[in-house]
Amino acid sequence: MAEQRAAHGEKPVGRVRLNTSASYAIHVLEPILPAFLEQNSGIILDLVLTDNVIDLLTERTDIVVRAGPLKDSSLIARRLGDTPMWVVTSPDYLRRAGEPKTVADVDRHTRIGFGYPREINGWSFSRNGESIASNPSVGIQASDGDAIRRLAIKGLGLARLAAFTVRDDITVGRLRPVLEDHSAGDREAFHAVYTGQGGYLPARVRTLLDFLAKHGTVD
Repeated sequence: MAEQRAAHGEKPVGRVRLNTSASYAIHVLEPILPAFLEQNSGIILDLVLTDNVIDLLTERTDIVVRAGPLKDSSLIARRLGDTPMWVVTSPDYLRRAGEPKTVADVDRHTRIGFGYPREINGWSFSRNGESIASNPSVGIQASDGDAIRRLAIKGLGLARLAAFTVRDDITVGRLRPVLEDHSAGDREAFHAVYTGQGGYLPARVRTLLDFLAKHGTVD
């Protein structure tokens, strides 16, 4: 079989189904995938974009990349780093609504949030070294992080997003961070999660995992 030949030193071959968020795909995967596919011409990458929690076996998925804390399970995970979480919005929104100066101010602003349950649904802030959990009401919901980013750019409200997804927007002035003094230490970890049933991991899956661990990290 092809996998058996690959296990004995030949190039890995076959289809790898990778499930991840649009944000990770756009800001991390897109720049590095050409090199991966050039180095591994025998691998067919099946990329599925969703932020929803999935069952790897039911969805016939080899690897899932997700942010946030991991639940205890039979799954195996490789850490892909962690990223600061920033509350951002557009300059146009701040001109209309004013800039929040305290965590309590967030409650009077429109919040753009995720339209599905997450392990951590509130926003984390800090003050004088103490952690503050804020649960502002959601005015707009979206199904993925990059949709939330685009809505924030359009001036529809405040959004809490991974730093690696909005750095370029901040640099060119499409977005502005707010409450920076209260967001210090707010970070989310990213993991590549897989099953590894019985200790066996096909060469094609292991090859992609190794590549992501080296080139697909976030900060």
